Amino acid sequence: MSSRDQILSRARQNKPDLLPLPEVPTFVDETDDLIDRFQKALAFVGGTQLDLADGMSLSDQIRQTFPDARRITSSLELPGIELVAIDANTEKTVLEQVDLAILAGAFAVAENAAIWLPEANMMNRSLPFITQHLVLVVAKDQLVPNMHVAYQRIDRASLSYGVFIAGPSKTADIEQSLVVGAHGARSLMVVLV
Repeated sequence: MSSRDQILSRARQNKPDLLPLPEVPTFVDETDDLIDRFQKALAFVGGTQLDLADGMSLSDQIRQTFPDARRITSSLELPGIELVAIDANTEKTVLEQVDLAILAGAFAVAENAAIWLPEANMMNRSLPFITQHLVLVVAKDQLVPNMHVAYQRIDRASLSYGVFIAGPSKTADIEQSLVVGAHGARSLMVVLV
């Protein structure tokens, strides 16, 4: 037996017993008002909540809020709005001309206003980052309290790509001056339905 085999054999014999992993708490406070907490976090990160006026459809609200948007795309049906067709193979020259993208978020995190956007909801991986303005639509009952719970909700086995988006693009790298819209969407609006 070689010295290598002897060392490996001894290591296998002296291998410690496996211990169970520790339980990780989710730090959930059942008394939290998730919608209020989400709204405050969204404002803090520079996003805006878009509330649908009584009797107004999402299409009507989009037309009213973004009257100058000419090239609009959406993963949701928006009757009465002419949409630019986008898919995974859309050319960069088409993507970079999109004024407004409306996408469905899978769920939102109350503690930091991050919205989970799986690839299936993006239409194109580049779209949330190349559009001028981004609107994410999330169901109110899909709010989770914190990132601990959020990571438990992600189905990593079937996931190819996804991203948490919190607020519009921003940076303060240059001379400590905040620049919004530096690397992506200039604005983020969230619609809780």
